[in-house]
Amino acid sequence: MPAWFVSNCGTQCTEELSDSVLLFLCHGALAMLDWKNSSMGESGEKLLLDIASVLLSLSSVLKESNMIICLSRTVAIWTNSALAALISDSPNLKIKLNGNSEVIGKLLQYVYTHWEHPLDVVRHQTKSIFRNLLQIHQTIVSGYNLKSDPFFARLTKYLLSLEWHVKGKYASLGCLVECVGTESILQLDRTIPGQILDMMNDQSLAPYASDLLETMFTNHKVQFTSSCKESSWIDQWHDIWVSPLLLILCEGNHDQTTYIIDYYLPKLLRCSPDSLSYMMRILQASADAVIIAVFRFFSGSCTTRGALGALMACLRTARAHGHLELSSIMSNGLVSAECIKQGLVHQHNQVCIDALGLLCETHRSTEIVSKEEMQLILFFLEYNLNSQSPSVRQQICSSLRKLFCRIQESSQVLYKLEQNKTKQELLEDSTRRHPSGILQQYKDFMSSVCDRLFEALFPGSSHPTRFSALTILGSVAEIFSVPKGQVHVFKLDQEIDSARVQTLIQCFASTFEEVKVLAFELVMKLDTVLFCIFQDSENIDLLFQAAMDLSTSTKPYDCATASYLLNFLVYHKELHRICLGKWIEHSPQMDENTSASTMEKNTLAVIKLLLVNVEEEIFQAKKSLLRAAALFPMYGRVHCITGALQQLPFNNLTLVTEWKQMVARLILMSYELSAVVSPVVQSSSPEGLIPMDNDSEMADRLQMILREIQPQDTNDYFMQAKILKEHCKIESEKLAVRKPMENICTEMRGKERQMCDVTAQMVLVCCWRSMKEVSLLLGTLCKLLPTQAASEPSDGLITVDQVKNIGDYFKHHLLQSRHRGAFELAYAGFVQLTEMLSRCNSRSLRKMPEQWLSCVLEEIKSCDPSSTLCATRRSAGIPFYIQALLASEPKKSKADLLKMTMKELLSLAAPLNESSSVIPQVHALNILRALFRDTRLGENIMPYVADGIQAAILGFMSPVWAVRNSSTLLFSALITRIFGVKREKDENSKKNRMTGREFFSRFPSLYPFLLKQLEVVANTSNSEAEELKIHPSLFLLLLILGKLYPSPMDGTYSALSMAPFTQQIFLLFCMMLVWDGMPDKGTGLWWVRENKHNRYLRGSLAIFVKASEQ
Repeated sequence: MPAWFVSNCGTQCTEELSDSVLLFLCHGALAMLDWKNSSMGESGEKLLLDIASVLLSLSSVLKESNMIICLSRTVAIWTNSALAALISDSPNLKIKLNGNSEVIGKLLQYVYTHWEHPLDVVRHQTKSIFRNLLQIHQTIVSGYNLKSDPFFARLTKYLLSLEWHVKGKYASLGCLVECVGTESILQLDRTIPGQILDMMNDQSLAPYASDLLETMFTNHKVQFTSSCKESSWIDQWHDIWVSPLLLILCEGNHDQTTYIIDYYLPKLLRCSPDSLSYMMRILQASADAVIIAVFRFFSGSCTTRGALGALMACLRTARAHGHLELSSIMSNGLVSAECIKQGLVHQHNQVCIDALGLLCETHRSTEIVSKEEMQLILFFLEYNLNSQSPSVRQQICSSLRKLFCRIQESSQVLYKLEQNKTKQELLEDSTRRHPSGILQQYKDFMSSVCDRLFEALFPGSSHPTRFSALTILGSVAEIFSVPKGQVHVFKLDQEIDSARVQTLIQCFASTFEEVKVLAFELVMKLDTVLFCIFQDSENIDLLFQAAMDLSTSTKPYDCATASYLLNFLVYHKELHRICLGKWIEHSPQMDENTSASTMEKNTLAVIKLLLVNVEEEIFQAKKSLLRAAALFPMYGRVHCITGALQQLPFNNLTLVTEWKQMVARLILMSYELSAVVSPVVQSSSPEGLIPMDNDSEMADRLQMILREIQPQDTNDYFMQAKILKEHCKIESEKLAVRKPMENICTEMRGKERQMCDVTAQMVLVCCWRSMKEVSLLLGTLCKLLPTQAASEPSDGLITVDQVKNIGDYFKHHLLQSRHRGAFELAYAGFVQLTEMLSRCNSRSLRKMPEQWLSCVLEEIKSCDPSSTLCATRRSAGIPFYIQALLASEPKKSKADLLKMTMKELLSLAAPLNESSSVIPQVHALNILRALFRDTRLGENIMPYVADGIQAAILGFMSPVWAVRNSSTLLFSALITRIFGVKREKDENSKKNRMTGREFFSRFPSLYPFLLKQLEVVANTSNSEAEELKIHPSLFLLLLILGKLYPSPMDGTYSALSMAPFTQQIFLLFCMMLVWDGMPDKGTGLWWVRENKHNRYLRGSLAIFVKASEQ
């Protein structure tokens, strides 16, 4: 080592290096040193092998996602460096890097462990590592027959022995095919193409399977063309790769055929475009009821496509990728218009979509739409607008959008062509289609389309029909809205009249939110022509009055209708003169400010009117919440205010002073409304609570309900049983003497002395919806704070102090609300606040989430019996509060808040002494469950999975039911996080599982923990007792082990062997079989029967049977 290096870095050389430093040193050495031609000699070769040893040792230590990514890249660089070093033909290096060597074996073990890693980068790097390892061995044994090489033969056998649900198998086989060829793989098993196609009914496997198939049939074609001089090989190639495809397209299930068409068919046609004629010949003959070879006629049904559906799919894919022209095949009689019509009205939805895609999707966006295609499109619209399937509706709208884009772009080409042609050229082309004639056909066609769509929007039309018609009309308005001065082939404005304006506004009254949204967006695209038509002051006044009435409706969808009506009317210039002047006091400052837009002035006036109304309703609700719930629920007004604010251009407001005053009033109104309704949603039993009103007329009728509920908002739930006081019992008996009520409800009189029943559910709906709207309003107001709020507080419409108060409000209600709907929607508003704080330049504001998080964690740890934190209802809003704080951390940060929180929670979740309170442990388990389920935390949460599993299993053994319940929920969330979402009803399905090697390599601390717990279970069952004792953690342990299956490399290089687990399971088998044979001892084989398909259990059972026979 150079002296200058020792003198300058001596202390660093003597200290123990951290794992990250070792990784970066290895990366630097591989990147900076010259490994080509073995220029560094034997010392360089030794360094290369030492680096590999260090990297492999780090693979079981590094847990953070960024370090795992860096390690995978470094290992990939090492394989590239090893390939470069092999050029020197060093005998020693060839021996060390041979496929049978220890280094390559450990690297293969690394590949098997990481080829299904949840990080995409790691999976891609693993594939590169495997390919380089094959090339390393191929370079070493160059000159020999690779097909007979023991290393490749053994590797092929290992990979083929794996189950097809293992994603890493596909990429590895693809790399192997590149080395040994497709034919050598097919010689082992000719059914491999069919097996891979069968796995394409799973969307998660379809991309991997299609990539492998592409590699195989491309390589197979190259092999055929190089070995066969004649073209006779094409029939054999079709039999292997095309015939199974056509059979599945005709008779396969919906998912499988869809994924094959999306992933496999385009690649097959790109490799062999001439195969399309073979497909058409077979399918056309089958559709015409002519039986050819193994293909039997299959007309199709609602569950299968049949030959016609397969034909439509192949033609659609071929045309979309430029392999055919529809006009040529129709003119040649290969496919008739009647055949396409049959596809357009087929009983199988996907056949209809494929037939429509055949007409709409082309390789060139400027291809002219023929008259026949237009007629077929109109024929399709007549029968398919009312599809009940949402996915089918989306595909219809998407395909028609592509058609409209073709019309728009091809029309521009036609206009240019018409302008550039001379008169002589026009005379020569008179016998052919003239550009102006085609453009007129386009215009007539689009007009006919719009007529049919507006006809479908008749009053009482179904939701699917309205959704399809409005979506297509929105696409037409967007695509054909060309700038002024540019030639346009069609404008939707020209098709609008007063009747159609009325039709669109009537869509606001739909009970479906998405129909309201589509109608409003379409109206906004046509606002210029609409307001020219919609000038009648009486109509405007009626619409405005209707909107104000609907805003106090007890039906939630009416409030949404009112919001969209008001958002539409604020763009009308005469709104203030016609309507608003009757309701609110005129403001001369608004008239003086001529720079303010009509929309801003009207929005401010509408919000002011709504605010005045809701303030009066809050005043009345303080007197009688029951009356408010029945006659004027306040959430509708607040919903309209939020909707009006959301369409304001906050960065371009003119009436800043007025808006500041308005925002301050809105915040105060939100606090007052929340104070009125919060006692209900914060009650321990909000679902059945009707609060006490000040109205003496109704007080007697509420006494029985109130005494039955008796809210208990403390954490004494786990400490002592709730004992009803004696006087409460006496009062209840007195009230029971009265005439019983059939339903728990309150009868009240309105302003006009009408009778109405107010149930507890009505009061609850009014309260939690009010809380919801207040939360969303405050979240919207928080967005008004500029990012430079600390330096220039006067620039924003909301001040820093107001933001802090809003944060305290959210904290109070998230931590104390009991009703799930209330705290879930408070969470939505709080997320908007935390995201704004994370982007703010003010350090004090950015630190607020950290301060709030520290405070709530301290309150959880304090275990104060008087605390108002809810320990039931899965900790209610506490997990949501912490989720919002952690999710707001910038993605590029070091996730310090997450690390601090997980450390605290995992320590609280650990089992405690009997004298300690279990409430912090329950909170910690519930919060951990929410965090492990949160996808926004991504891979940052994975390093804590092993500790979470340990906490869940240990908590399951607690004597307190609440801890066991929370531990079970946490364990379920962790199983989903590790193995993925369950996609099969079969508990023993091969999906959502992994090898024991992969599992314990990702979570090495679980290996000794699970083994120790299994030994405890065995010792408990082996104890001398009169009956068999089943340890509480046995079920959880077997659930995890049941998700694991053997790796083909088990017992070769891994220290994480499954043999100790198998031995313990064998002992349990023996003990339970003994107990099962004893009379009156119950059965001990319940879990054997439930897990009979598991490989480890089957292996243990086989050992036991052999021992019994001997």
